[in-house]
This record gives sequence, structure tokens and C-alpha cells, in this order.
Amino acid sequence: MTARELDAAGITEASTRAAYTRCRALNARHGKTYFLATRLLTPDRRPFVHALYGFARWADDIVDAGTGTGPAGAAPATRKRALADLETVLLDGLRRGRADHPVVTALSDTVRRHRLDHALFTDFMASMRMDLTVTAYPTYADLAGYMHGSAAVIGLQVLPVLGTVTPREEAEPAAAALGVAFQLTNFLRDVGEDLDRGRVYIPGDLLAAHGADRALLTWCRRRGTTDPRVRGALRETAALTREIYRRAAQGIPMLAPVSRPCVRTALVLYRGILDEIEAAGYPVLHRRVAVPRRRRVHEAARGLAGVVSSRVSHRARPWRMSCDAASDTTEESTA
Repeated sequence: MTARELDAAGITEASTRAAYTRCRALNARHGKTYFLATRLLTPDRRPFVHALYGFARWADDIVDAGTGTGPAGAAPATRKRALADLETVLLDGLRRGRADHPVVTALSDTVRRHRLDHALFTDFMASMRMDLTVTAYPTYADLAGYMHGSAAVIGLQVLPVLGTVTPREEAEPAAAALGVAFQLTNFLRDVGEDLDRGRVYIPGDLLAAHGADRALLTWCRRRGTTDPRVRGALRETAALTREIYRRAAQGIPMLAPVSRPCVRTALVLYRGILDEIEAAGYPVLHRRVAVPRRRRVHEAARGLAGVVSSRVSHRARPWRMSCDAASDTTEESTA
């Protein structure tokens, strides 16, 4: 993390600055689309968003036992212990305002500065525990219960950092919806990978309505193909996700003007994953679909134009800030 961002955010203590820098590195490595959009935030907001996402990434790594901070290839019992240890560190960090682990140190500092409700994090951990034992969701209502803790609360955590021009509670439903839309997009993109982990996030009743089930998903995964029944279920999932994006978009005008380009760009880029999946014929059981770099660059440029406009309009050091944003966004979008 650049010293400029940390200085702008008023983060002065050396170990706390190092903690935020660790979170930024996690985000840069794991979430290219999300990270690119974050570059459109004002520098004083970026460290706090990195802290929130860095913690979520750490917990997710433990659950998936993948690369990064989680124990690679760990047995379920090991992952359960690691997640329990993380929750202990989290609760202690929230209580004391800092922790021995840098990610929780940055998170705790963010929570204190923005007066975030601790329940947002305990709800998140509850959903992470579900991922250790729950392998399928019979209905969308069941899945929505899981997504409250795993996705909606992320939107609610980030909202105070972004700032609003309306009372915060008016913007909260749209912020929660955006978190859910992002996660449903990930579920659709990662159907094959999640199946390899033993999980199916497409609701059972939605699959059944199209004559599909886990066995058919597994069959398609093994053969590198997509059955028409599966394609129908995936198409309905995409349509459902688009409707949630529409609800989420209604909250963008409620945000602080300098934060709107970031959120709008993230929404467009993530929704663009749906476009790419549909255009490719829903091949998500055997390959990951991504938004092409040229489109990411194009949307980043549009977002940058919005940044410049909003900062000039609100007299937020327009020349220096817009040049900083241009440098950052160009660097990340071409990486």
C-alpha cells in the first residue's frame, strides 16, 4: 500500500500501516476485478476497504483450504480448528482494537474508526462455518440465509467507508443486494470449481425445475460439456442475479459522489461476467469465464472519467487527485 493512501487515511502507527499493507497485497493477488474498481476510490478510503476484503479473503482461504493464507489441502478437522482460531482472534481483536495477526489488526482499526457493528462479523463467521458442513441448498431461501452472512454483510461493512448522501439505513438494502449479486455471480462462474470442493450453490429446487441435479452437474463436469437442462438452470440463475443487480444499482445515487465511480465500475465489471458466461454458452462446469482485459480497461477508463468529474464538482483537490487516480488505474488495469 502506498504511503500516500495511508497518510490520507490518517494511519500513522508503523505496525498498523504494515497491517493495512498486508491486506492490500491479499486483495491485489486474489480479486483483480474488485481490486481494479477499488483504485477508483479516494486514497483515504482505500485502506479500509482493503482491510474488510482482506479479512474476508483470509477466512475464505481457510474454508476452501486453498492457496494464500489458508492451510493448503487441509483436512476438514484442521480447517474447522483454523476457522475457530480465526474467530477467537477476531472477537479478541474487536474487543481490544488490535490483534497479533496483521489482517485482524487492520480490520479492528477499521471497525473502530467507522463504528461498524460487530454483528456483521459474527454473522460472516457463521456463514463461513456453514461452508465446512453444508454442501447444498434445497431452496433459494436456504441459500439466501447463507448469503446474508457471506455476502450481504460485506456490502453493509463497506457502506460506512464509502459514505452516503442519504441516511445510511436508506442505502443499506441496496448495499446488501450488491454483495449478494457479486456472490451469485461468483457462484455461477465457479460452478465447476465448487463442485470439485463438494459444494453446489445453485439451489436444488431451481435445478430440479429444469430436470437437473448434482449427479448431472458431476456428469457434465467430468465430460467437459453442458447439458441443456443444466444450461436452463444456469440461465435462470443469471436472470435472478441480474434482477438483484438492478436493485443494487438503485443505491449508487445514495453514495457519496466520490465513491460512486468505484461502485458503478465494480457493478458493471462483475455484471459483465454474466455477459461473458451467456455469450460463451454457460461453459462454467469446465472452465472459468472472465471479462476480457480490454473491457476491464475500458470500464476503468470510464470510471476514471467519473472520478475526475465528481472530484472537480466537489472541489476535492481535482488536479492532484485525478492525476493520482489516472496513474493508479492505468497501472492496475494493464497488469
